[in-house]
Amino acid sequence: MSRFRKLSHTIWHCHYHIVWVPKYRYRILTGRVSEEVDRCIHAFTEHQKGEVVELNVQVDHVHCVPRS
Repeated sequence: MSRFRKLSHTIWHCHYHIVWVPKYRYRILTGRVSEEVDRCIHAFTEHQKGEVVELNVQVDHVHCVPRS
């Protein structure tokens, strides 16, 4: 896929950097919880017709860079 999106009169490149942190930064994102967070983020992004460029699930926070 190209880095840029195009229409007849426009061209754009849009990235977001989202950091999600559980309350009090509890270390709960391990094992099956981590896998479910990963699946949910990918499913939501596909539903919105986007693409996950980068996703990093750590034990106390998640970094996500989706492209719309």
